[in-house]
Amino acid sequence: MANIKSQIKRNRQNERRHERNKALRSELKTRVKAAVSAAESGDAAAATAALRTAQKRIDMAVAKGLVHKNTAARKKARLTRRVDSLLG
Repeated sequence: MANIKSQIKRNRQNERRHERNKALRSELKTRVKAAVSAAESGDAAAATAALRTAQKRIDMAVAKGLVHKNTAARKKARLTRRVDSLLG
């Protein structure tokens, strides 16, 4: 356990940020999975809406510093390609 006041505060901040980042990462995975499952069901309108939502969440994660911009670009490209291939 830290004895220095600033380190005690830093530990509290790190715990809060860790929980927030974990929630955001989980939401990203959920949105991507929803887009893929909508495309697999064959519903083009739902798949397009889910894809847009997933891409928006990925962009928001970049803005918050959760993922690197190149990682986000790669995820978005792969997701778009996968959804397009499933829709035919």
